[in-house]
Amino acid sequence: FPSELRFDLISKDWVVIATGRARRPETFKKEKRVKEEIPKEKCPFCNLWTLRKATLILSNTIVIPNKYPAFTPYGELEERIEGKFYKTINAVGFHEVVITRDHRKSVAQLSLEKVREVIEAYHQRYLELKKEKFVNYISIFHNHGKEAGASVAHPHSQIITTPLIDTDLKRALVNSRRYFLKMGKCIYCEMNNWERKVKKRIVFENTEFLVICPFASKVAFEIIISPKKHLAYFEDITDSEKWHLAECLKVALYKLYKALGDPAY
Repeated sequence: FPSELRFDLISKDWVVIATGRARRPETFKKEKRVKEEIPKEKCPFCNLWTLRKATLILSNTIVIPNKYPAFTPYGELEERIEGKFYKTINAVGFHEVVITRDHRKSVAQLSLEKVREVIEAYHQRYLELKKEKFVNYISIFHNHGKEAGASVAHPHSQIITTPLIDTDLKRALVNSRRYFLKMGKCIYCEMNNWERKVKKRIVFENTEFLVICPFASKVAFEIIISPKKHLAYFEDITDSEKWHLAECLKVALYKLYKALGDPAY
């Protein structure tokens, strides 16, 4: 198929889908992964369950403050102006690390119960952090593999709060609102309905969530997990929905793990 430009309804970006330059999954699978095996006894993330300073301790997941935080919960925002147009504010916020107990198993390899517990840790910390001063945005992310920026091989996620709202998220909210005001419908619900109808890009689905490759993917093998119901707030997720979300997350990551030979992401 020839290359084509696809219009992303949310970001309003045009994305080039260069099929002629696509790297086949076999190429990803044959690539040598950079893996540094650190002995468990020397791993800084192992045996942390006795720490008194832990923010949250579950059966197989622990949350601790990041030793080298990008944002710190001290001081005021203190906006400063340099010259005519440069502006800065203090990086006030929280930076935490979510660590699973197993030294080597990635999220894709964990049991459903353990993946659900990771989501539980995300949820509990989200609910607590959203109450804090200067928290207007909470980012939860997971770096897997050295190529993706994971400086410590032991599987872990990070939670960062900022006083500013992510620009891509803000743009998505603005464009979603415009669509609703014009069409009277949620654009995400409309896209999900279309994907379930055409069944071209569905990776997996259960009763609560849909796992799809977006029509205008910005990176190879991009995947989105979207609720089937009109649910806008992660903080309102139910216990039942946590299990279904855990299933989708595990299945999606395991498919990448198997098909691409444990790629970095």
